Amino acid sequence: MGMLKEFKEFAIKGNVVDLAIGVVIGGAFGKIVSSLVDDIITPAILTPALKAAKLTELNQLVIPGTAIKYGNFISTIISFAMIAFALFLVVKAINTSKKKEAEATAAPAEPSSTDKLLMEIRDALKK
Repeated sequence: MGMLKEFKEFAIKGNVVDLAIGVVIGGAFGKIVSSLVDDIITPAILTPALKAAKLTELNQLVIPGTAIKYGNFISTIISFAMIAFALFLVVKAINTSKKKEAEATAAPAEPSSTDKLLMEIRDALKK
């Protein structure tokens, strides 16, 4: 029974719950970014290129006489670059927000006039 109690305490700790929430939110965010890249950005970039090559789908780009589909590889590279860029923008926004918070908390408040007067009295008494 002691092991079950210990596991329950472990599983309900704040860190485990926070991690679980982060994983779920991260998965959902990953789906949003993947959809943005796969359904909007990649077709917007590749449609003109496919029309120029007189193709309708990217998987039609193959090396003749082989099963090598370099069109799918190009699509995957573009998807990776767009997802990496989107994550870069998110991290940059978070870092900028943290930096602003740190600057706001780093600036000490100037003492009030009463505090200044008390400091002058303290300094005069020390002399």
